[in-house]
Amino acid sequence: MTDLSLVLELTILVLAAFLGFEVISKVPTMLHTPLMSGANFIHGIVIVGAIIVLGGADDAFTKVAGFAALVLATANVVGGWFVTDRMLGMFKRRPEPKREKRE
Repeated sequence: MTDLSLVLELTILVLAAFLGFEVISKVPTMLHTPLMSGANFIHGIVIVGAIIVLGGADDAFTKVAGFAALVLATANVVGGWFVTDRMLGMFKRRPEPKREKRE
């Protein structure tokens, strides 16, 4: 990796961090939890990327980084699924309480 490519990649990382912060800070508070749980659930793309990285890993650092990415992305997907499921459960109708017939 050359110095120029490292600087370019760091520049893209910093710009992406600033852009992500600006986009998320403009989201209303009421929409933040649904948006983030959906984003976490879609994080499955990172799992696929981590599997691809692990498949082509040659050195120990790449294997450790790929495994860490796989574990963290899986935790993010599972957490997003539970939060989304819990939010959708809030909108389900509750069964009507049974009324006893009086004769």
